[in-house]
Amino acid sequence: MMALPRLNRGGDRQLNRALHTIIMSRLQHHPETQAYAARRAAEGRTPKEVKRCLKRFVARRMFRLLEAEAKMT
Repeated sequence: MMALPRLNRGGDRQLNRALHTIIMSRLQHHPETQAYAARRAAEGRTPKEVKRCLKRFVARRMFRLLEAEAKMT
């Protein structure tokens, strides 16, 4: 396990809760996400680290979608 820097746990708690809900749903129902989680676990990542990776992926994807929508308007 790698040493991670302490992240700011403050911030937007509603957004963090929404991201958590999204990734938990995707882990149960989305085959591509399940395959990704299995690959990360095979690499030796803990379940908490896998969820952290998924949250970052979802947040980046949402930001790109919002950014693209803002450019269209």
